[in-house]
Amino acid sequence: MLEHQLKPRLFTLASAALFFAVLAQAQPARIVTTFPSVTETVFALGAGSRVVGVSTYCKYPPAVLSLPKIGTYMKPDLEKIALLRPDLVIIQDSAAALAERLSALGIAHAAVKVGSLADIYTMISDVGRVIGSPERAAKLNSDIHLSLNKSRLETIGKPRPTVLIIIGRTPGLLTSLIAVSPAAYLGELLEIAGGKNVLTDTAMDYPHISLETVIRLNPDVILDLSQMGDSKTIEDHLREPWLTHHELAAVRNQRVYGLAAESLVTPGPRVVDAVQLLRTRIRP
Repeated sequence: MLEHQLKPRLFTLASAALFFAVLAQAQPARIVTTFPSVTETVFALGAGSRVVGVSTYCKYPPAVLSLPKIGTYMKPDLEKIALLRPDLVIIQDSAAALAERLSALGIAHAAVKVGSLADIYTMISDVGRVIGSPERAAKLNSDIHLSLNKSRLETIGKPRPTVLIIIGRTPGLLTSLIAVSPAAYLGELLEIAGGKNVLTDTAMDYPHISLETVIRLNPDVILDLSQMGDSKTIEDHLREPWLTHHELAAVRNQRVYGLAAESLVTPGPRVVDAVQLLRTRIRP
């Protein structure tokens, strides 16, 4: 996959008129970002001072906490966006309805795709173009690519513990478990970090599994990411429901970890940090 990751891809714009409007202003002075991945990317490219509005879920870097909030990705507030007088709004490519509404208001916007590891490189490249920083985007992509390749090479020839990653479940209980497959974004990072996904026979990115399945698969390591918050208290709380199941090797060997770092679930420039965090749990 990595050989395709640095290939450029044109960003998606709602109309040709808005396309040329963005090109005409190579460095938009007032940028609104509508989801965390793109917010972190704009800041990583050195354009954070030009961001005038972010989504409710944007929490990194700390500078975004004091910025005006324009709602969520699913329910953006168009009135708030318009009042910020943006030169550019960056949205997800799946937000067709939002693109139409921005077009109706005459607000220039660009859409980028997120989801996989390959999408991170494309998103950074696309964002770099629309904010007028293509060289910085290319450098950031190169740095990420080199760092991840280094991490991958360091795992060659070493034993790979089997790992189960859980991203959703009933709070306090081990029911309605949602796991991560090898093909999903976190599954890709797990492989780079030196783990072996215990789920090898599923075509779904995020399959629903039972506790009985977990016991049958009996992973060496369990990573519970079912609640975010960057809090040690949350991480300890995530571990608790597992600790009574001594039939699991991960429990007996004290290899069950709660992880609440949002870098793990925000595909973007912090992907290198996410891989390093996974490595510390897979190979403590």
